[in-house]
Amino acid sequence: MAQIIVAGHAEGRVLAFTEGLSFWGGVDAATGRVIDAHHPLCGETLAGRIVVMPTSRGSCTGSGVLLELALNGHAPAALVFREAEDILTLGALIAGRMFDLTLPVVRLDGGEYDRLSRADTARITAGTLTAGDLSVPLDPLPTDRLTLSDGDHAMLDGDDRATQLAMQVICAMAAGQGARELTDVTRAHIDGCIYASPANLRFARAMADMGARVKVPTTMNAISVDHANWTAQGVPPDFGLPAQRLADAYVEMGARPSFTCAPYLLDDAPALGESIGWSESNAVIYANSVLGARTVKHPDFLDLFIALTGRAPLSGVYLDADRAARRVIAVDLPPGHDDALWPMLGWLAGQCAPDRIPLLTGLEGTSPTDDDLKALCAAFGTTSAAPMLHVAGITPEADHAIAADADMVRIGRDDLVRVWQQFNTAPAEVDLVAFGSPHFSLAECRALDRLMTGQQRHAETSVIVTLGRYVLDAAREEGIVARLEAAGVQVVPDICWCSISEPVFPPEARVLMTNSGKYAHYAPGLSGRQVRFGSLADCAETAVSGRARTDLPDWLS
Repeated sequence: MAQIIVAGHAEGRVLAFTEGLSFWGGVDAATGRVIDAHHPLCGETLAGRIVVMPTSRGSCTGSGVLLELALNGHAPAALVFREAEDILTLGALIAGRMFDLTLPVVRLDGGEYDRLSRADTARITAGTLTAGDLSVPLDPLPTDRLTLSDGDHAMLDGDDRATQLAMQVICAMAAGQGARELTDVTRAHIDGCIYASPANLRFARAMADMGARVKVPTTMNAISVDHANWTAQGVPPDFGLPAQRLADAYVEMGARPSFTCAPYLLDDAPALGESIGWSESNAVIYANSVLGARTVKHPDFLDLFIALTGRAPLSGVYLDADRAARRVIAVDLPPGHDDALWPMLGWLAGQCAPDRIPLLTGLEGTSPTDDDLKALCAAFGTTSAAPMLHVAGITPEADHAIAADADMVRIGRDDLVRVWQQFNTAPAEVDLVAFGSPHFSLAECRALDRLMTGQQRHAETSVIVTLGRYVLDAAREEGIVARLEAAGVQVVPDICWCSISEPVFPPEARVLMTNSGKYAHYAPGLSGRQVRFGSLADCAETAVSGRARTDLPDWLS
């Protein structure tokens, strides 16, 4: 059934995508140009186009990027999806409800979607989409299927403007997801505190000025500056001040200044079966997959609305049936692998299951650490829209998680070699080694400390670790920070590599190396630099020598 998800009128040239795109890290928020170096439409411009894609993928921050494009006049004319989509839909909804900027969102079935993808131009009205000889009636979303509690009605009908707006948007998103009711959540995690663009600050400041206050315990993602030290680091005030003001706005609304993209590393991680309201793609995937908690991959802005109400649409992976795997990925595992396997495998799994939850088999004999699973989940989130994955014999719900209609694909050594080569196209001379995407754990700090013992970083190679302030405090107590700094390693809290900017990111660096599949994917578009990739030990070796290995690792060759 063809539906208009966000109402409005639009017309323009069609730009059709064969695969989804993360707007954060994949689209320049100032111009609308596609900057994801791994995407087939890299270099295309979205501004004014009828953008047709299966669904979005990647970061929850995409909603903020779309809002910024709407505010600066470089947004698509409309968005048309084939599958369910929340992140960009929420950005379009906020543009209309808070800033009176219309950006229609439509969902089509497979045949109509395919015909539109081949069209040159299209036009959308309140009730029809036309493109050449294609004319599709658009049904509005049903508004009478959602059953609300007395508490929901009280928030909708109350005098608290911020809570009322939050409930209105939650109900609109619930209708788009086909939810019949809302569910309680015990906690929230805010992703929208990254200063991706001025739109993030405009939204947060508007909500804080309304008197918005969180109702459930709420943590915050990494922000865009080291909150206490950005002036000493030379960050220009025209960026540092608004980035700090954005973080402070969420603290003003009652959020805990945790400033980490890995909230599962905090002492009070969610429990198996706990319903939470998290944003930040890697955190959502880890919470669902590894912890067995339950959260949809909520877009930026909806994360705050859930925190203000303690309510979320009861849909998607909050429901048992929607947590089942619809694709089995059989892994032919090369023997003798190191920790580089896990981010590469996550990235490949996302490619194999871009729109569905997979179950990975063939890894039952392995013993991945929590950090291996962190790397797996983070890389998976760059190439898949799915909010979780299962690993047979390892993750808590994997043994009873296969849908009746699941199919199978197989990946092995040749696929891993392809990823390795795709992540290692840069010259061997490395100017920067980047650790901590997602934020480094205490175990990773200890491991790097051991690898750097008795050694110094190369004089021409910067080495930076990003981590949460709670992990920083623990690493400092153990003396790790002092030893790393003595070895020439810079340790920076609050920010992470997907939000770092110059001059904390060394301006002179042209080639960086990372052990993160997530950052290997996003870094070319976000930083404009060339990238190399390797295991933690490979990266530590490069930090000392200034030069990356150019051959395949032994376990792949």
